[in-house]
Amino acid sequence: MKVRSAELDRIVEEQIRKWEISKERRKNKSELPLPVVTVSRQPGSIVNELVQRLSAELNLDIIDSKIINGVAESVKMSERVVSQLDEKTRDILDNWILYLKETRFLLTDNYVYHLVKVIGTIGKEGGAIVIGRGANLILPPEETLRVRFIAPMETKIRNMVQEFDITEEEARKQIVLKEAERRDSVKRYFKVNIEDPVNYDLIINMEFMGTDNIVGVIKSALKFRKAPSRRKTDK
Repeated sequence: MKVRSAELDRIVEEQIRKWEISKERRKNKSELPLPVVTVSRQPGSIVNELVQRLSAELNLDIIDSKIINGVAESVKMSERVVSQLDEKTRDILDNWILYLKETRFLLTDNYVYHLVKVIGTIGKEGGAIVIGRGANLILPPEETLRVRFIAPMETKIRNMVQEFDITEEEARKQIVLKEAERRDSVKRYFKVNIEDPVNYDLIINMEFMGTDNIVGVIKSALKFRKAPSRRKTDK
C-alpha cells in the first residue's frame, strides 16, 4: 500500500522540522549526531512492537520502506529532503553516489538515483532506524549499524498469523512471495545476495531472543563500534 500524497507531505515536513531542531541543538551543545540503524528482515521475523521499542530505547525516528519509496518516486519530495543538507554535505553525498555507481552497482533509472539520494540524506542527518529498501547497501558501512533479523519458517508463520490475523497457509504463501520479491529486488538494483552476511554487522535469529536481549545487543553494538575512518569521498 502506497502512502497518500498529503500524508507523505506531512511526514516529510515533520521529519525536516526534527532535523532542523536537532541541528540547532547540536550547534548549541556540541552534541554528536545520533546513529543510524538499518533494518533488513525476513518477512515475519519481527513485529512492529520490536521496532517501536528500539525507536524508544535508542531515541531514533522510524523511517519505513513505504515512506522512503514514496519520497524516492517523487522528484519534488526527493529534492525537498536533500535540500536540507548544506553544500559541503551534498558534495560528499554526490561523491558517495558516484563511488557506488563505479564500484558496487549501477544506478539504472531515476528511481534508484533518488532512492540513494533520499537514504543518503537520512544517513547524513542521523537519528533514524531505516527499514528496508537496501539501506544497508546504500549507506557507508562505517557510519551505519546494519542489522538483519531472521527466524525459522514456523516462527515467521506464527508471527504473521498473530500480527495480521490470517491463516497459516496464507502466512506461508505471503512469506515465500515477499522473500522472493526482496531477493530479486536487491539482486537487480545492488547486484548482491540479500542473504550474504558480509553486508550486515549483526544477524539476529528471533527464535530464542527476547526483546530486552535484542535491544541490549544493539545498544552494545552502537556503543562499541569503531570510530569511522576517513573515506576518499569525504575529501
